[in-house]
Amino acid sequence: MRVENDLPHNENEGCPHVEDQNLGVDVQSFSNVEAEQALLGAIMRNHSVFESLSEFLEARCFSIKIHQEIYEGIAKLLERGLLPNMVNLKSHFESNELFAEVGAHQYLDKLFDSGGIISDAREYAKLLNDLYLRRKLIEFCNKTLREAFSVGLSVSAIELIEHAEQNIFELAAVSDDNTSQKDFNHAASMSINLAEAAYRRGGKPSGVSTGFVELDCKLGGLHPSELVVLAGRPGMGRTAIATNIAFNAANAYSERADESGRKIVTDGAVVAFFSLKMRAENLAARILSERTGIPFDKIHKGQLHSDDFISLIQAGQDLQKLKLIIDDSPALTVSSLRTKARRLARIHGLGLIVIDDLQSLRASALSRMEKRSQEIGAITKDLKALAMELNVPVLALSQLSRAVEQRENKHPQLADFSESGSIEQDADVVLFVFREQNYWQQLEPTRRRNEPEGKFWDRHKCYMKRLEEVWNSAEIIIAKNGNGPTGAVRLFFDFNTLKFSDFTES
Repeated sequence: MRVENDLPHNENEGCPHVEDQNLGVDVQSFSNVEAEQALLGAIMRNHSVFESLSEFLEARCFSIKIHQEIYEGIAKLLERGLLPNMVNLKSHFESNELFAEVGAHQYLDKLFDSGGIISDAREYAKLLNDLYLRRKLIEFCNKTLREAFSVGLSVSAIELIEHAEQNIFELAAVSDDNTSQKDFNHAASMSINLAEAAYRRGGKPSGVSTGFVELDCKLGGLHPSELVVLAGRPGMGRTAIATNIAFNAANAYSERADESGRKIVTDGAVVAFFSLKMRAENLAARILSERTGIPFDKIHKGQLHSDDFISLIQAGQDLQKLKLIIDDSPALTVSSLRTKARRLARIHGLGLIVIDDLQSLRASALSRMEKRSQEIGAITKDLKALAMELNVPVLALSQLSRAVEQRENKHPQLADFSESGSIEQDADVVLFVFREQNYWQQLEPTRRRNEPEGKFWDRHKCYMKRLEEVWNSAEIIIAKNGNGPTGAVRLFFDFNTLKFSDFTES
């Protein structure tokens, strides 16, 4: 038996009237009151039905306000350890004004009598969830139309499109929310599978390899869903080492097909490099310099011999199939970057995203904040969400404040992040690149007044000894590592080719 629809339909804000819309669509046609009543009746008859549906069905999926109230009331009773039977429900809604209009006791009795077959409850719930998504989709489309007509020229059409795409994507994520909930058995199985995959890699890191042996030993590579922040003061080589890591991962890329023909990446990664500060051709020149050994400065200035051109052409041919995609769009918004990353992931199957740099990103025009620190905080949260959404590591470069220069010990610390402390909070891993040579080059001693010549040369000798020790030497300081040890890794840096490599005593 089904209860006749004797309730008003204007309570739910998610179901606006046709006269409020720009599309001319009757949103009320995307609701099924009988299915809502049947589902609520089934839950009232057997509360275990609620437990199996609550993982994906929320009160907002009901099109009638009173049904939303009943569904939430059932949830509250169960939270308090009470059964959602007729006695408890009537008591719960006794002082509810909405129920007073229709008669709480009588309506609950009708719902109980209209309860559908318990085995059909899940199908009812899927139907209500689908109808809710349709209503929200129409609402977003209407909102997009209104924004397109009303928002001034200060917001570009591209930004409106990105905002609309973000809304649609978030709605799609809502429709699949239950996939993010996994019981321990499932999570443990996934963890064991990851460990097995790492074991089968024959000692290689479980994540995307950076190409630096000691760094991979400490980090285990760059892991999916992690936000890794690489920071340093200007001149330390942030872009250089990020380019090295991107190239190493893309150059190591290999894949195989499983029994079903599905592609499985066995090493390396397809890399998307978002360069907000440098043109694509300059990044390519850095990689060619690294491959050929020709100093980057000479390539940049065109000071080349015929043999150099031959080497460059050969290296370019060798790297034609390199799995590295460079986007050098300046002043990107986070929403635009996320849109681009999603498309690249869909087309190419990304394994690593590199962003140079974090401070050059902007919040979208529709969500900008007054304080830059708040904006940076929102950006880092969005980047972490992107890493989790695409299940890839995101390597974001960041600047450090001038506070480093004011200290005697120039080694960077977590407190040195400029503009926002949220960077260190949102990041899973924080790396600092530090080259002491930069500072020692500026400290060559001069002879003091009345200083004996012998004493001056002793000081100069000590200076030269220390300068020799740090020459071409760099440190990657692991300041934060959510899944492993912290510490420092020493690397060799070739200033001519801007190449970092594993350090050896020789």
